[in-house]
Amino acid sequence: MISIQVKNLTKRFGEVTALKDLDLTIEPGELFFLLGPSGCGKTTLLRSLAGFYIPEEGQILFGGKDITRLPPHKRNTGMMFQSYALWPHMTVAQNVAFGLEERKVPKAQIQKQVQEALDSVQMGSYGERKPNQLSGGQQQRVALARALVIRPQCLFLDEPLSNLDAKLRLEMRAEIRRICKEFELTAIYVTHDQKEALSVSDRLAVLDEGKILQVGTPREVYRRPTSRVVANFIGETNFIEGTVRDAAAGMVAVETSLGVFAGVGSPADHAFRAGDKVQISVRPECWRIDQIPSDENCVAGEIAGTIYLGETAQHQFTAGEASLKIFELNPRFGAENSPKQLYATVDEEDVVVLPVS
Repeated sequence: MISIQVKNLTKRFGEVTALKDLDLTIEPGELFFLLGPSGCGKTTLLRSLAGFYIPEEGQILFGGKDITRLPPHKRNTGMMFQSYALWPHMTVAQNVAFGLEERKVPKAQIQKQVQEALDSVQMGSYGERKPNQLSGGQQQRVALARALVIRPQCLFLDEPLSNLDAKLRLEMRAEIRRICKEFELTAIYVTHDQKEALSVSDRLAVLDEGKILQVGTPREVYRRPTSRVVANFIGETNFIEGTVRDAAAGMVAVETSLGVFAGVGSPADHAFRAGDKVQISVRPECWRIDQIPSDENCVAGEIAGTIYLGETAQHQFTAGEASLKIFELNPRFGAENSPKQLYATVDEEDVVVLPVS
């Protein structure tokens, strides 16, 4: 296991700056996700770490050693691509063995390591098959075995599940996490799939326009986004504009068109002051709907539309000119059978107050 440090990294393609003075530390053995919209810089960062791109400025350190300009084959890293990139004319075993043969590993050792790698991804009996005889999920496992067989010090994964159907993606999420932990790998995983990142990662970074907006555990980033961009990208949320009435000890009271909301200021080190323009973010699942009003953080309105999903219902809740998205677990209400006057309430800890940038 090694740590990975990125210091003041800048990467340009002509006049386009893909990464801008970026800093990041990934701990040994961490399964770390890079997340963000298309064009945000996450794949450029991954390929810079792997050695396929050389940055114009900054440093990349593996275990404290500067490898910024070291070629890919000397970094002792494994790479798993979106396309799998298996040789169609080779057997599974030959595909997995390719990296070891390039490193001039003795033949007996190659056979041993190939079998161990295939066994680790539950493909031990498929060594003599060709890639076109495998399902998409099996090809994905072979690509993973090929990355693992060289016994890398870290593993890079570039949207490896995007070509799989929904059921296989769920299965392989757990499999990739199991293997990374079993092999004690430091792993960096690029995806645009929020659920994938939230369910698999130890920590994640959200990028936009070549910069890191926030780093934290999945729970931290989801529950306490530090900007509108992060709150909007990770999951769904309701934004309500307002003005700070007062702030103390991390709690902020905000005047809005729907009434006064008390919530938690984010980022925690931001100095909120009376009169500041802010936005509050409330996740749809955090609201509670009832026929009885609450004393705080309560909005009067009615359900204008409902998508019923069995265990949950997704409501469009209208309050004056505002429309809120509310997810109700074990739903009691619906657009067709609800009282005209209802109340939506949210706890203070579920109201995130964000500065307007």
